[in-house]
Amino acid sequence: MRHELKPFAWVRISYRLLTLRRIHAHALILSFCLWVAFAVDYSTHRPLDRAGNIKFQDFLSFYISGELISRGHSSALYDESLRYSEMLTIAAPAKPLPDPHPPGNVRIPNLYGPQVGLMFAPFARMPFLWAAVLWLVFSFLIYFGCVYAISRRYSAIRPHRATVALAALAFPPFWHCMIRGQLSALLLLCFTIGFFALRANRQLLAGIALGLLVFKPQFLLAIPLILILAGSWRMLAGLLMSSAIQVGSTCLYFESAVMQTYIDMLRNLPRWIRIAEPGFSLVQMHSLRSFWELLIPWPSAAWILYILTSIAVLVIATVIWKAPLSLEVRYSALILAAVLVNPHIYIYDLLALAPALLLLADWSIHNADDTHKPGLVVLLYLAFLLPLFGPLAHWTHLQLTVVVFAALLWTLQTIGRAKIAQA
Repeated sequence: MRHELKPFAWVRISYRLLTLRRIHAHALILSFCLWVAFAVDYSTHRPLDRAGNIKFQDFLSFYISGELISRGHSSALYDESLRYSEMLTIAAPAKPLPDPHPPGNVRIPNLYGPQVGLMFAPFARMPFLWAAVLWLVFSFLIYFGCVYAISRRYSAIRPHRATVALAALAFPPFWHCMIRGQLSALLLLCFTIGFFALRANRQLLAGIALGLLVFKPQFLLAIPLILILAGSWRMLAGLLMSSAIQVGSTCLYFESAVMQTYIDMLRNLPRWIRIAEPGFSLVQMHSLRSFWELLIPWPSAAWILYILTSIAVLVIATVIWKAPLSLEVRYSALILAAVLVNPHIYIYDLLALAPALLLLADWSIHNADDTHKPGLVVLLYLAFLLPLFGPLAHWTHLQLTVVVFAALLWTLQTIGRAKIAQA
């Protein structure tokens, strides 16, 4: 009867449809569509793609920063007018294009610490497009190296390496990371090293790896608080030490005026993001903050709801971290909390979710009889696919990825409660 068909029944129906063969086919089709589009759009010899947009826009910002540092102009790292001039010099096509789209409405502000520009100084020694391709190669190797390192150590997903590889290739955050030339592969590397350090019971090393995330400081809003609430002092010490070394060495290398300008930029980050991503900045984000700002038309109410739901996420993640669960489940909860609480996380930075998706997929195969498995599998599938449809929130005002991430975290908490009840 209709009234007996509860939501859980719909979850079970969706779960039955998600066979391994179908998931393999979905990954194959999606990867083909994404990468053919990438190849066609970027198959020009100029810094502009076929639509007249600048290729690898985020990498261009890193490249300009590296170029300024290599020329001894560190003081101009956050000078928007000079960066705009550099952008026009690099992006101007050698020959006029038919019906060109000049990049005059594009801004490439520097939203990162000076240490990021220093890392890209060697790339500034080569032409922009060659440097971008080299960075993409590094990102590709880091990404698939992390995916391979995790998948080969887990017996449940190891036999499905072809499907894992296809899914990794079709993962929308990875495609966005490559098309924009972002730093997200480094985020993934930090999370992956942190996981394997914990797996070897090296908590200090795990904290050091996670502390390296300070180059994107918004990722370190949730993790230290969870470690404090859970009493993971050794891991917290490693995180604080690693972060302090990175920040301290950056302060020593650069002038105090450069650091002050960077701090001022962080204080006015929403303004700079609106400059860099006019119009569509919110719908490209996937955190609790953007979720409430899209849904609630009153900024003050949206901020209050963001703070309250972030506290709830921190509490739930702490409970999971302290629960008698496998490291795979606990670490996945830590990553999910870091993503949800992060106030400025774009689709390419969802690459940090890759370890959680792999580890939870392995857990679901190993725990075939667990009552939570159908819901978990459906949520994992949605967490994989829905970032592709994030721009729909421009019209719906509902970022479904955030709902799915929160539901995943809640599911892990219910698994933890069931484990405690059975003990």
